[in-house]
Amino acid sequence: MGTGSLTRARALRGLVALVGELGGDGAELFARFRIPIDAVEGTDPDALVPTRSVARVLETAAAELGCGDLGLRLAQRQGPEILGPLAVAVQNSATLGDALDCASRYLYVHSPALTIGAVADPEGVAGVTGLEYGSTDPLPPQVADLGVGVLHRIVGLLSGGPYGLRSVHLPHPAPADADRFRGFFGAEVRFDRPAAVLRVPADLVRRPLAGGDETVRAIAIEYLETHFDRPGRTVTDRVRAAVDRSLGSGPVRIGSVARLLRVHPRTLQRHLAGEGTTFEQVVDDARRDTAERLILRTDLPFTQVAAMIGLAEQSALSRASRRWFGTPPRELRKAGLPVA
Repeated sequence: MGTGSLTRARALRGLVALVGELGGDGAELFARFRIPIDAVEGTDPDALVPTRSVARVLETAAAELGCGDLGLRLAQRQGPEILGPLAVAVQNSATLGDALDCASRYLYVHSPALTIGAVADPEGVAGVTGLEYGSTDPLPPQVADLGVGVLHRIVGLLSGGPYGLRSVHLPHPAPADADRFRGFFGAEVRFDRPAAVLRVPADLVRRPLAGGDETVRAIAIEYLETHFDRPGRTVTDRVRAAVDRSLGSGPVRIGSVARLLRVHPRTLQRHLAGEGTTFEQVVDDARRDTAERLILRTDLPFTQVAAMIGLAEQSALSRASRRWFGTPPRELRKAGLPVA
């Protein structure tokens, strides 16, 4: 995996103890790959280790201990807390879809090499969608198992229990103890597939999360935005983040966003033009994406949806919905299908 990228050391939390329980020497293993145990098990949420070292220590431990399900065993010991500040934003989302969107958008804080996203069902079944755990590089078996295992646990914890998992795809050959995989996921596991995917009900994203606090979520996202710079982040990305935080709180004007970014409005417009867009287009895109999420994933009245995306009236939302989606908001919600 990415030779130059770094991953939060907490991704390996629990591994030293697990290796010891399996008859190995966790301290020696970590020392061999120059991974400080204090960075993994300590209290520093920002400790980093090379992404390549994370993969190598997992694969080596699995091979030397003869434990083909090492990644799953480690996943069983982990949960949202390994995501650090991102976990706060995820757990305080309104719906499971919002939580997944948040995780997808800010996963680079945990590791810039990893990705999470919704994809079409790899088996083409109606009413089923895929949650894909991926990487910018091929996923070694134990990394894939650990990542998909933790994703499964987080979705289960957010859902309050079983969430209708149909089956699991993993991109490596079946290990000797393949039955352990079915027991862990509680569903059929298919190996040698093109990608690591949880096949879930398509309406899973609509499920509300209990105990979420929008104010806490906003504070957590503000922290992520201001303390962690996205790799390859463009001016458009930074403007979009500022616009997303401002929607519904008042008029979104280029002057106020420019002040947040500490740049003159005309300079900001020039940067956006150089990236092939405009401030108005960024605002429109932000309103469109937020409107789609609120229409499809909540039961909020359309007057409230309009206010939350900075439109004065429901009629303005209806006109915008026809322009964005080709249908009024009521029909879009009734259809219940995400827009391509």
